[in-house]
Amino acid sequence: MVVVVLAVVPERLRGHLTRWLMEISPGVYVGKVSARVRELLWEQIRENCKHGRAIMAYTTDNEQGLAFKTHGQEWEPVDYEGLTLIMRPNMSQTQQRNARRTDHTRRTGWSKASRMRRFGR
Repeated sequence: MVVVVLAVVPERLRGHLTRWLMEISPGVYVGKVSARVRELLWEQIRENCKHGRAIMAYTTDNEQGLAFKTHGQEWEPVDYEGLTLIMRPNMSQTQQRNARRTDHTRRTGWSKASRMRRFGR
């Protein structure tokens, strides 16, 4: 069983995934594929994701019974005594990542309409 969750990705990637998996909700795909197909799908996701985010969870033979991969996420999987846990970044790590962003990816936080409404123009 494979579960893929996508956010802010191109439509062509979403369409490509529907060849192999069922889309049960916008951006959420499930299905049963072989390990080889799963790895090829993950390569396609990483290549086409660009500035988006992706998570893939799949069944495997380990203590937890599952494994997962992430791309473009601030939360990172870490191995803790054989268990894979998610490490949430603290505030300083988030600020460092935001400082490393280039100007073309930095967001202003206000849409033009919202600024006009806020400042009465």
